Amino acid sequence: MTTTSNAPEIISKLVETFDMHLDAYHAGKNETELRREFLDKFFGALGWDVANEKGYDENHKEVIHEFSVEVAGQAKKADYAFRAGAFARYAESLKTKRGTADVDDEFLYEIERWRELLAKNIALRNPALDVNGLNYAVQMTIDRIVFLRICEERGIEPENQLKRIAEGDGVYAALGALFQRADTKYNSGLFHFKQEKDAASRADDLTLRLVIDDKALRDVIANLYYPASPYAFLYIPSDILGQVYERFLGKVIRLTAGHQAKVEEKPEVRKAGGVYYTPTYIVDYIVKQTVGKLVEDKTPKEVAALKIVDPACGSGTFLLGAYQFLLDWHLKWYVQDDAAKWEKTKTLARVEDSYRLTIAAKKQILLNNIFGVDIDAQAVEVTKLSLLLKVLENPSGQLTLGIERALPDLGNNIKCGNSLIGNDYFAGQLQPDEAERARVNPFDWRAEFKDVFARGGFDAVIGNPPYGALFTEEDKNYLRDCYTTSHGRYESYWYFIEKGISLIHTNGRFSFIVPDTWFSLRDAELLRKLVLSETNVEQ
Repeated sequence: MTTTSNAPEIISKLVETFDMHLDAYHAGKNETELRREFLDKFFGALGWDVANEKGYDENHKEVIHEFSVEVAGQAKKADYAFRAGAFARYAESLKTKRGTADVDDEFLYEIERWRELLAKNIALRNPALDVNGLNYAVQMTIDRIVFLRICEERGIEPENQLKRIAEGDGVYAALGALFQRADTKYNSGLFHFKQEKDAASRADDLTLRLVIDDKALRDVIANLYYPASPYAFLYIPSDILGQVYERFLGKVIRLTAGHQAKVEEKPEVRKAGGVYYTPTYIVDYIVKQTVGKLVEDKTPKEVAALKIVDPACGSGTFLLGAYQFLLDWHLKWYVQDDAAKWEKTKTLARVEDSYRLTIAAKKQILLNNIFGVDIDAQAVEVTKLSLLLKVLENPSGQLTLGIERALPDLGNNIKCGNSLIGNDYFAGQLQPDEAERARVNPFDWRAEFKDVFARGGFDAVIGNPPYGALFTEEDKNYLRDCYTTSHGRYESYWYFIEKGISLIHTNGRFSFIVPDTWFSLRDAELLRKLVLSETNVEQ
């Protein structure tokens, strides 16, 4: 790329050449030729990496060609989208100015408002619904609407379809019909209403039977479109949505004695003083030290065997980071090996002068490599949503408006359960209390991931485990009996370190971000001994 130091000379030459041959260009020059011979060189002279010579992945390219944008509520094609450089620095400078807010803050405010609005309406109109069903119904309704709205922006759902539904009567019935069509199209657990043989996720036999008022749904949908929407969903990457949802998950819906919905902060969040998402640079660092080391000198076939897990995945921040790393690694490998050959096998798709992984290839990488567990059912659904949206980033015309069964069902990869407590928690009890079993939510790692443990365990354990979790006396008794690190102190991240080490096979890699207090506290002596005896500490 030409540097900016001699930009005026280059631009002068471009103008001179264009002016000299203007009549000929009017007669027969097409738009693509003009862009390549003049506009690309012009923006390159100004310092923009038009041809992506820096080799950035799709989410970090400075310039995107033929990018979909929304203008006055209508989808248009922009010849160029500039997403870095001076614009990024300008956006950064606005953060300190009054009246400005990050898109994640704006979107968090909006979906929290939607949650309260829908929770109150669904609780009012569905008096037989219990609190678990209410939380599930609100979460899935928001997730499904957001997913389909983003798919509209990406050109893989009909334009303004949600908006048109909201303009009519019987909004939820119309949405239900759309959700069922989405079940057929995407084959995803996000839309799964009929039990199918070998399906990874349990069918949703609840939400389509609910009653939700048109007014509440119209409010939600209207605020996803221009002019009410302050953001274009096309430009919001999956990791930003994950950060929003991570904070969103810090609250939960409760039901009063009168069956009214109340949204409250979770006790463990109050204790911690709020929800804090892991900065991207930490996620990237941990992923490079684990996944990055594991893929060295391997082929895609060998990488397909790698199993990566976050045992407290939350909204999926670390899994998204690992998945993006693998997508970038595969794309680079295939292009350098023989791009034309891999294009013929439907692994790569050509887009102008570059290549992208096909949706089928991205889907397979996700199913092969990415696994997660969380005790919070809402967190599990959010992780699935974020990963599915990542599959559909930059679809490049690979997915049409037709019927495709395009997405994976992640029920076998992302699971709900208590990573620290197994079914032996209820040993000796003939019939455990149903409410207590739901609270504990025991998880049997070896039963849930049979194939992984048949080969010795996971290749990488990554994440940001919870600190200061609240335990009952029964929980403490179990943890004291089952973990070697208990020594008069019940700190959740200690148990996650011990559990994480037990999940990796002999040559696996383990990396968490945790407080450094376990280095010095006397009560953590057993944990330090365990780490030193069971692992080789690199950093």
